[in-house]
Amino acid sequence: MCKTRLIPLIRPLSIVMTLGLLAIPTAHAAQNDPVQSDKASNVAAAYRPLESFQSVAAPENTLKNINADLVFSAPPRGSYQEEIAIYQPIVDLLSKVIGKKVTYQYSDNWLSYSKDMTDGNYDIVFDGPAFNGWRIERLSHTPIVRLPEDFVFAVITKADNARINQMKDLSGRMICAHAPPNLGTITLLSQFDNPARQPVIVETKGWDNAYKALLAGKCAATVVPIKNLTKNDAGAKRLTKTLFQSKAMPNQAISVGPRIAPELHKKIAQALLSEEGRQATAKLRMAYAGKDFVPATRDEYAGLGNLLKSSLYYR
Repeated sequence: MCKTRLIPLIRPLSIVMTLGLLAIPTAHAAQNDPVQSDKASNVAAAYRPLESFQSVAAPENTLKNINADLVFSAPPRGSYQEEIAIYQPIVDLLSKVIGKKVTYQYSDNWLSYSKDMTDGNYDIVFDGPAFNGWRIERLSHTPIVRLPEDFVFAVITKADNARINQMKDLSGRMICAHAPPNLGTITLLSQFDNPARQPVIVETKGWDNAYKALLAGKCAATVVPIKNLTKNDAGAKRLTKTLFQSKAMPNQAISVGPRIAPELHKKIAQALLSEEGRQATAKLRMAYAGKDFVPATRDEYAGLGNLLKSSLYYR
């Protein structure tokens, strides 16, 4: 049985003060993957406190990183051993291309990953479009290469649900979805400007599990990639109806920060797109359907950082 957990989107200040230092791990399927595991299990979400945090991140702060090595990181998705196997070939290649040692920094929870990122401690990062957009605006990062397929999400409810016909009808209702900051979930939440009128997330691991939970009546709606919706509900008589479809967003990308000279950007891109680069990124790409990286541009990610406006550290 797939266990779920309600995620309140606003929490009392007293709870925030108690839990503020907790570091909470997540799993691969709770991330922004275009292809997700169907295995059902609980995942924990980063909380969203009421008080305002003023991020210390600014382009000039990124220059204060006094580490001799350049730091590569990525979101918490697997065990240390699993992630080292994926990223070590990439940092070895980058070290050779840049002419300076690049080290991989593992994160096992979203709080530490987000704090280190917004503090400018990462020189090279692989993650989703919202984070890339935020770093472009706040940390002067530049996306170098990205995975090729775009993200498009659909918010759906059961076709026979006469009470829900538009997004505002979801206010206060339960939604089966991954824990924030999953891209689909924050895309859904971005449609609700009033925190008091947001839906309640029933935390569900796996796109197909979220779809099945909707049909089973465990929630009023869910958000899924359009590819998953087409796969699961492609019959002549649809079981669901679409309340909202997002604009296409670029896929996950590798970005570099201001400690890496602009004249190296093209060289890094060429290396990652070369045959040697394809070998170095093989395990990473295999986790996301195996397709080759393509060149990325800043314009593709412009404005997407706004999806993180309600997330801790990204305000």
